[in-house]
Amino acid sequence: MMEKEHLLFDLDGTLTDPKEGITKSVQYALNAFGIPAEDREKLLCFIGPPLKDSFMEFYGFTEEEAGKAVISYREYFKDKGMLDNQVYEGVHSVLEALLKKGKKLYVASSKPEIFVRTILEHFQLDSYFIFAGGADLEGTRGRKADVIRYVLKECQLTDRSKIVMIGDRKHDILGAKEVGIDSVGVLYGYGSRQELKDAGAELIAETIFDLQNLL
Repeated sequence: MMEKEHLLFDLDGTLTDPKEGITKSVQYALNAFGIPAEDREKLLCFIGPPLKDSFMEFYGFTEEEAGKAVISYREYFKDKGMLDNQVYEGVHSVLEALLKKGKKLYVASSKPEIFVRTILEHFQLDSYFIFAGGADLEGTRGRKADVIRYVLKECQLTDRSKIVMIGDRKHDILGAKEVGIDSVGVLYGYGSRQELKDAGAELIAETIFDLQNLL
């Protein structure tokens, strides 16, 4: 068990399952470059990491090409992909339970903040959180560590011993380590136990309901 007061949640793969919207948006972006991507299961690797990095890592794009691909991705995502998403079963009840325990909740996502807030409002999740932080559209705040620092600064959270980052991918865990806070990895999203363990997660939750007992 981990006694923390301030809980930072990742969005994709932690609060919601964005599989349909993200993979279709990546598919749209790749098609703009003449790259066929019929099997969207192969695009699941894009869920979690910063988009630009993923286009460069998985498709060998140059930085300039990756930037253009992100623009194409957002064209589709803004109009169609953003809400092609679903809240994981149990999220509402677990967030309510954590609030009743006196926890203070925040969102720290690598997704652009404008999209993060729209998604939270659409799925009626926004009321649980004190603040929802994300990346900026200019690309200056895209790494998870940068987003976490931004949330801590905006909310004036200075005692890092009372803060924990909760997420499903190594980027959440590594970002937390870089900032100097503990982390909990969740297995119901898109990262494996080995990925989260290798990244150094202090605790691992197998289900969303485990978070009630761990935090």
